[in-house]
Amino acid sequence: MLDIQKTLFSLQDISYKEFTCKLIPNIDPNTVIGVRMPELRKLAKQIKDYDFNNLPHKYYEENNLHGLIICEIKDYDKLISELSKFLDYVDNWATCDLLSPKLFKKHPENLINQVKLWLNSGKTYHIRFAISILLRYYLDDMFKIEYVDLVSNTKSEEYYVNMMIAWYFAEALVKQYDIAVKYIIEQKLDKFTHQKAIQKAIDSHRISDEQKAFLKTLRIK
Repeated sequence: MLDIQKTLFSLQDISYKEFTCKLIPNIDPNTVIGVRMPELRKLAKQIKDYDFNNLPHKYYEENNLHGLIICEIKDYDKLISELSKFLDYVDNWATCDLLSPKLFKKHPENLINQVKLWLNSGKTYHIRFAISILLRYYLDDMFKIEYVDLVSNTKSEEYYVNMMIAWYFAEALVKQYDIAVKYIIEQKLDKFTHQKAIQKAIDSHRISDEQKAFLKTLRIK
């Protein structure tokens, strides 16, 4: 059987470890090996049939590897089952945000029901992941106003949840401006998230100067 930890340490890049620790300040540096994402993705494809029950979870990269392997699953029910178990291991935004299974695009109706369950879980990274799904897959052809309500009605004191909500609304202002801007005008979000959403939208090259000027007037003083 492949020794996962030994393999990961053979791919170690100390300078990348230092970079990762700065990028994810809430993570214990002793749990970071320092393996670049292209190497992790390559390894995940090589061991995609590895028994999930034998995967270790001591290191940041082990969790990322587990997440990447899950993204390769071709059966929807198994994918959801493994994701739901894996999310309990997620303890940082980077591991959460790398989860983007291609299979999701083929099951939009089933997926939205699971998104609602994760949103109501009360768990930080389950919620963040659910909102990231709404951002990635439900702002274009499958867009519905009710999905914006799902996000705006999500209330949390967790920084990494609120930052994802802000990111969602910034993206919604790009893709569904006329609808999303109403939530900003009506101040549906808490002050921190409201301000962050506006700032992220203003920083985007996909928002017009006229829209940016108007959004600036909506900042809460």
